[in-house]
Amino acid sequence: MTSSLAGSLAGKRILLIIGGGIAAYKSLDLIRRLRERGASVRCILTAGAQHFITPLSASAISGQRSHTDLFDREDEADIGHIRLARDADLVVVAPATANTMAKMAGGDADDLASTVLLATTLPILIAPAMNVRMWLHPATQRNLGVLQADGVHIVGPNEGAMAEAETGPGRMSEPLEIVAAVEKLLSPSGALSGKHALVTAGPTHEPIDPVRYIANRSSGKQGYAIARAAADAGARVTLVSGPVDLPDPPGVNVVRVESAREMLAAVEKALPADIGIFAAAVADWRVAHAGEQKIKKIGDASSALSLIENPDILATLSHRKEGRPPLMVGFAAETEKVIENAQQKLLRKGCDLIVANDVSTATGVMGGDQNTVHLVSAAGVETWPTLSKTEVARKLVERLSDLAGAMPS
Repeated sequence: MTSSLAGSLAGKRILLIIGGGIAAYKSLDLIRRLRERGASVRCILTAGAQHFITPLSASAISGQRSHTDLFDREDEADIGHIRLARDADLVVVAPATANTMAKMAGGDADDLASTVLLATTLPILIAPAMNVRMWLHPATQRNLGVLQADGVHIVGPNEGAMAEAETGPGRMSEPLEIVAAVEKLLSPSGALSGKHALVTAGPTHEPIDPVRYIANRSSGKQGYAIARAAADAGARVTLVSGPVDLPDPPGVNVVRVESAREMLAAVEKALPADIGIFAAAVADWRVAHAGEQKIKKIGDASSALSLIENPDILATLSHRKEGRPPLMVGFAAETEKVIENAQQKLLRKGCDLIVANDVSTATGVMGGDQNTVHLVSAAGVETWPTLSKTEVARKLVERLSDLAGAMPS
């Protein structure tokens, strides 16, 4: 894989964390390649990394002092680990060993590298490197899923021969591959560069009284994955989120709301947008007059709940003559007749594309990490295989990038 011309990372600051694996020797070349493109590189070496390369080697190639010790008296006089966690544009972990990934997923902070990773709010890119059996182990794959959900970017690993005379996935990506991933994250050259993507995600909570509400089982995972994928593609992303227990995707402007009416107001405030992706599971109904006091369980309280229809956010924007995003995408969560209902929704809502899926209990989609979707448009129906929600998001954004390519910036 080739990379961009020299100067593509001019002025960018990279914090490189080098883990304790044999692939650490490649990190020295990675430093050189990053500097060739104008980046400044500061290094942290774990104790394991120092068995393979020395801080002196990293310092000589980077031109900056390398860091190794959480309790270094000179550094920690001004809380050095916090300074390191903030004084960069991107944190790169290469190689990212199974141990490093486990620490990151578990929030451990027992050395300088893991403490910086826990303290940083910067984008993080990891390049995993380990024995094939370690990479394929359920624990590592579980940790990988956690890191992806936390918004960590991944490059590799590649397949090939290992130091242990085994073959399979686990080889660290080559330095130029890692450089290309860094350029993609830090350079505004993605397929959606210059576009504003407006994404909604999660459920809405419609109050019944001060302690109860009407809601649904949406976790927000698919919408959050889409927001992250759109940001990775270079878009400026506004994510209007209902109540979910998910971290903000890196580089995304997140607006948190509770109810459907609050979500509509936030969406309208975020306009204009080039692409609207409405993945939120908005409650169809709300209580006409939410009680100011808790409703007591005395007799039959159901008669006290008078429901009225919530605003239809997707239809409201799709049918606008002015201010409508040129590309409108809705979601259809169905439990039966998935494609038929999605086709009807496409016509009724007036949007350009419907992403339909089966959310019946047996599928495990609601709250799960897998999804099987059907793209329904005026051109027909396209069914995708079962993929992770992260993969669905990336593939959907690629498709939307193609559709948005003809739009003026």
